[in-house]
Amino acid sequence: MSNALETSTTLSPARKTIVGIQFLFVAFGATVLVPLLVGLDPATALFTAGLGTFIFHLITKGKVPIFLGSSFAFIAPIISASQQWGLPGTLAGMAGVALVYFIMSVLIKWQGKRFLDRLFPPVVIGPVIIIIGLSLSPSAVDMAKENWLLAGISLLTAILVLVLGRGLIKLVPVVCGIVVGYIVSVCMGLVDFSAVSSAPWFALPSSITHFRLPQFAWEPFLFMIPVAIAPVIEHIGDVYVVSAVAGKDFVKNPGLHRTMLGDGLACLVASFFGGPPVTTYSEVTGAMQITRITSPAVIRIAAGTAIVFSVIGKLSALLQSIPAAVLGGIMLMLFGSIAAVGIQNLVNNKVDLNQTRNVIIVSVVLTLGIGGAIIPMGSFSLSGIGLSALAGVILNLVIPKAKES
Repeated sequence: MSNALETSTTLSPARKTIVGIQFLFVAFGATVLVPLLVGLDPATALFTAGLGTFIFHLITKGKVPIFLGSSFAFIAPIISASQQWGLPGTLAGMAGVALVYFIMSVLIKWQGKRFLDRLFPPVVIGPVIIIIGLSLSPSAVDMAKENWLLAGISLLTAILVLVLGRGLIKLVPVVCGIVVGYIVSVCMGLVDFSAVSSAPWFALPSSITHFRLPQFAWEPFLFMIPVAIAPVIEHIGDVYVVSAVAGKDFVKNPGLHRTMLGDGLACLVASFFGGPPVTTYSEVTGAMQITRITSPAVIRIAAGTAIVFSVIGKLSALLQSIPAAVLGGIMLMLFGSIAAVGIQNLVNNKVDLNQTRNVIIVSVVLTLGIGGAIIPMGSFSLSGIGLSALAGVILNLVIPKAKES
């Protein structure tokens, strides 16, 4: 670990800039894919990712080398909320995500991490993550079937990069799959470049030029809050991983409560600018582990580069010209991999499914989430990921644990 720290501090400004831009490309595919899937502006997502990362570093005293990018956990909730309450209401709901982070920050400062472990153990978080992935599988198939050839090429490319790739290239399978699929679609004459040619080289993200406050409503606000449970737990895990990679204990200094507060403030700002909620990016952490460069200054260079990219009008138009089938092919793997992370969470934490208690919790969460259960509450209804997550938390608190022999 000392080698990593030495490498980080001895880099010249020019090399730090090069590495910072490289780190952004590691996070680029996922950051712009989320808004493309939910109908938001990809330029706005780049802007809020960069701005959110700067906010996070400000709150954490510039000590934690973490990049914040668009969160995949909110794809399904954003799509569902947009259909029910429109974009203004959905933005208000996303502001509710920040509230969860703020509350967790206070609880961690007050009670320590043990309180969260009791409230959200792996037996609850694992199946919730599985639901997040599987709930989107119909959307992936619908997009892919527009052109199965393109979807298959994008999917195959991403798989080959994951299996055969080496070094940093292995960290960007999404980018590689989209690029290859896009090139093939251009060769097939399936891409319309008229919007790209007419777009200006310099253009502020639409969220800035048409800035508007979220239209507050209780329904989307309460709808989004339970969904934030999984990203909160993911945040804690990522902070521990970054601590291990950098050789420093960021849980103690600057403190887990500060990292949680920084992530929450970044989510709140993103909602005001019309971007998706942001989360800690393990892809960038992986890049730090490979390069042995863990300088927070390098991460801030990546954040600054994201903001610069967000004002390149032709880049935004180019991203929006990607055929749906290309994105669908990537989604076939991506959403399944999210579900796989949930399974991995159960396995790595050795959740004993021979215990009746654990089987009940996992079964109810999966059934409610996949089955599309809805509980109406007047003008508001609790459903999907939020309902299944809440049910898992309640069952975990109510059902007694079996006594150890």
